Amino acid sequence: MTLRKTLLASLAILALAAAPALAGNGHGGGNGHGGGNGHSGGNGNGGNAGGNGNGNSGASHGKSASAKGHNKGTDDSASDDNSTDDTTTAASPKEKNLHAKLGRLNSLKRNINAYMNSKSKKFAGVQAYVTQAAAAQNAQAAVDAAQQAVDDATAALADLNAKAADPTTPPDEVPTQQELDDAQAALDAANAALTDATNAAANTPPPTDTSLDAALADMANKPVDPDVTAWAKDTLAGKIDAAAAAAAPTTTTSTTP
Repeated sequence: MTLRKTLLASLAILALAAAPALAGNGHGGGNGHGGGNGHSGGNGNGGNAGGNGNGNSGASHGKSASAKGHNKGTDDSASDDNSTDDTTTAASPKEKNLHAKLGRLNSLKRNINAYMNSKSKKFAGVQAYVTQAAAAQNAQAAVDAAQQAVDDATAALADLNAKAADPTTPPDEVPTQQELDDAQAALDAANAALTDATNAAANTPPPTDTSLDAALADMANKPVDPDVTAWAKDTLAGKIDAAAAAAAPTTTTSTTP
């Protein structure tokens, strides 16, 4: 009976001793086991395993936070790039203002025949401007051509006179008096043509900006400013060239075989 009590008491002591070891093993992964060493080993291993677990958890948490922070920075950068890509080029305030001021004048962009042949009174001033500008352009072209003719005739006569005065000129190349007279007559005619062309150009002056402003104001039915005038001159330049080419006199060039 005494032996049985002693065994039960021993088992109770072992159970009490094993309880902390089991608790340590469950919490921290300790190797608790029955026996005298179980208690010490359970507490030691359990504490160490638990410490390592917490340490790893902290390291993992820190790494996660760092990664999260990095990703956020990347997203912010991408957001900035997107905001740049979404930027579009808008018309300048000056362009918008000019467009608003043109109104009816936008018709000047059309084919020249669309308004040069129009019977509408609103085109009358612009028609007169284009016609005068084309005539003045042709008049100046005539002056330029007449001047070139004078230059050519002067050079031809000078060449003949030089050959006539040069004693080394071969006899068969010495100009005759008739050739000299013809060259002089050609020069005189060229000078006369230049005078006529110059007078014609003086009587066919190009239109002024003031006349263009008046024509534009009639067409737009409102005053115009320098920006509108500059736009109209630029728009009409090519159309004036076309009108001048259509009105220019045709010339026939003869070729002597």
